[in-house]
Amino acid sequence: MPKGYDVWIQSAITALAIYGTVIIGSASMGLNIGDNNYLIITVVKQVLFVIAGLVSMNLLANRFTITFLKSRYFLYVVFITIFSLLACLFFSPVGGAKAWIRIPLGITEISLQPSEFAKVSVVLIVAAYCGETKRRFESDWQMIKRPFWIIAVICGIVSVLQGDFGSMAVQAVIAYQCFQIPSHPQMRRFQTVLSVIFIILLIASLYILSPLGEGVIQNVSFLQEYQKNRFMSAVDPFYDQYNTGFQLIKGLTSFAIGGWFGKGLGHSVNKYSQFPAANTDYILAILVEEMGFVGFLALLTLYGIIICRLLAYALKIKNECARVILVGTSAYLLVHMFFNIGGVTGMIPLTGVPLLMISSGGSSTASFMTAIGICQALIAAFNRKELM
Repeated sequence: MPKGYDVWIQSAITALAIYGTVIIGSASMGLNIGDNNYLIITVVKQVLFVIAGLVSMNLLANRFTITFLKSRYFLYVVFITIFSLLACLFFSPVGGAKAWIRIPLGITEISLQPSEFAKVSVVLIVAAYCGETKRRFESDWQMIKRPFWIIAVICGIVSVLQGDFGSMAVQAVIAYQCFQIPSHPQMRRFQTVLSVIFIILLIASLYILSPLGEGVIQNVSFLQEYQKNRFMSAVDPFYDQYNTGFQLIKGLTSFAIGGWFGKGLGHSVNKYSQFPAANTDYILAILVEEMGFVGFLALLTLYGIIICRLLAYALKIKNECARVILVGTSAYLLVHMFFNIGGVTGMIPLTGVPLLMISSGGSSTASFMTAIGICQALIAAFNRKELM
């Protein structure tokens, strides 16, 4: 790590990497019972992604600078992001989504999810085109059209071509938050429009997730049946209790069993009872069942340290590119928390969004650690008085 990095953020991300690997190992015990290789391979793959994330984080913490965003090399990041998203279309879908690139590796394979890394790209795109610019544009649209269309293409590929609505929703919310940061006068009208759209969508979502919205969900033609059932299960977990509501009920049962201090690491009962997403979407349920509400509070504390430290530096740093990146990274973590915890507890429909650094799935882990590395580079530069 470079001189001037934030020790609190680094300590929290290290603790999360260890915490997540341990919980993934425990949660994976109930999957493919009798196949010891599955548990070993799952943990080894997670460790490899953590190591890759550490390498990326340290490399970027020492090498990343704001000037990179203004160079022609940044265009390569945009092209690689879009190309990797399109490459997923040549691989078979999982759960109805073509969101992974699979690399054979002996007796197993490594799956990469480019849409996770695209979330970091979205933050950098807004910072590159909208942050720290004094230029006067001919129109408001001229200023935001390039980042708007690039992000629209990314979200379109992820939602329409890949069929991964959850990742698209996260990318869109991150982009919304990043677009709100720049103070350029010609951004104000666009920021106001985005805020109005966000409020309308929020009100519509609250209505749909209420009992009054049941008829609306059933009559939406572009939603597939399993997607409608996820909405209905969020409204009433027992609506389809033996199908789409099964995991939600199991998850809520795990929360109830866990209590304050849990049953102990490795002692979950529900992970052995046909809980297919025990180490991915619903890993929080297993964490609470084994570690209790105290274990959940420990997780929230580590998340809270990262978010608060990033936002604290965002308030200090005057450079808008840096502020967009710091706020965007905190939004990245916060939005993932909202979608995953909300889905597991039945507050919102399950979207398949992972719990960062905790859910099995190395792409999200490596991607977030990459974002933290970029933030540490900016924080270190600020603390060394190289960035205002």
